[in-house]
Amino acid sequence: MKHASLKMLAGAALALMLASTPALASDNSSSSDQKAAPLYPNATRKEPKIDLTDAKEQKALNEGIDAAQANDNTKAAQILQPIVDSSKSKYAQSMALQALARIDAMNKNLPAGIDKLTKALANNSLPNDAYFQVEYELATFYLLNQQYQPAIDTVEKWRAEGKSETPESYALEGEAYYRMQKYPDSITALQKAQSMAGAKADPRWNQLLILDYNDSGQKDKAAALASKAASSSPTDSTSFHNALSLDIQMQKFDDALKLMEQARADGKIPFTESDYVTMAKLYMNNAQADSNQDPSADTTKAVQVMQDGMTKGIVKSSAENYSLMGDANMIGQNYSDAAAAYQKAIPSASDGEPAYKAGVAYVMANQYSEAKSLLQQAINKGVKHKGKAYMALAQANIGLKDKPAAADAVMQAEKDPETAAQAKKWLKDANIGS
Repeated sequence: MKHASLKMLAGAALALMLASTPALASDNSSSSDQKAAPLYPNATRKEPKIDLTDAKEQKALNEGIDAAQANDNTKAAQILQPIVDSSKSKYAQSMALQALARIDAMNKNLPAGIDKLTKALANNSLPNDAYFQVEYELATFYLLNQQYQPAIDTVEKWRAEGKSETPESYALEGEAYYRMQKYPDSITALQKAQSMAGAKADPRWNQLLILDYNDSGQKDKAAALASKAASSSPTDSTSFHNALSLDIQMQKFDDALKLMEQARADGKIPFTESDYVTMAKLYMNNAQADSNQDPSADTTKAVQVMQDGMTKGIVKSSAENYSLMGDANMIGQNYSDAAAAYQKAIPSASDGEPAYKAGVAYVMANQYSEAKSLLQQAINKGVKHKGKAYMALAQANIGLKDKPAAADAVMQAEKDPETAAQAKKWLKDANIGS
């Protein structure tokens, strides 16, 4: 059975919903206003004096930033680009560059955004609150642009100079280390983020930590963490699928089925078609795992799971899904039911495979007339193993006591290298020359 893969999260720091632009410097017209507490009171950087003195230009800057925040990119660019190009104020240039960089990000032009943020910092004209926000945004842009080491270097510089630590900054670092396959460093950073955030930790950080453990070969830790996440977040589809995927990867099929049965019974996780198919395949796998066990109980559950999904309109009535139901019935030796399922797959199938399987099922059920008709139909439409189809047709003809027709079918099977030896032996035993 093909193992499901862990869902790759977009990244703990990759949601590009950037924080709002910091307030512009006061024009000193209201000196009685209470000044907000600084966000970086212990920063080592010396805060420069704001050099924007032109009230008209400040108004234009405000309008341009408002337009950028309202996603009116055309208006924002028309107002802000002239400020970048010709303003005498380094502060105004830097603020305009920051807003234009966000437009670049929304347009998925990260290199251009990185260039603008780098220039905004190089101007060294922003007050600390704005400067360090731009620096943090630059780290995020680097991460989005898959420049992982610059992302790490920038966020570490942000912490060192701003004398500020946030859970999100360590999560960003953990994401970058994970992408670089430096799993121990990623684990350390993500655990730090979780420890700092406590109950407010972003669930995506835990998902990334699971990936760290899984990809570094610590699958037991990954599975334990995934199981804990699924238990504590019974409505979270990502946690559920992470735990399920790890159970399957570690071949803990009984645990995987228990998890799926519980989720299906609770109804808190919306099952997809893929979930129903996976569940059916898990039951089929169990049915085949122990040769001393009656497979019918598990194969019946596999069929019931698919029927439940079809009844709810989630599982499509496709050739592939009906064939899967037929396969389950074949494993459970319910040959007539298998044939019926395969026959439902025939109308939408692109080849004769479902007809071939239905024919084989009818041979097993000793219903030879039905088998012969379907096998001939399969051969005419095209099958992957033509020789096997002819050998099955021969069996159907033998069941119908039509030895000449059986011999003809076997001679056709002799032409296929896959069944040539088997056909020759049959002809020799039947004393029929090839």
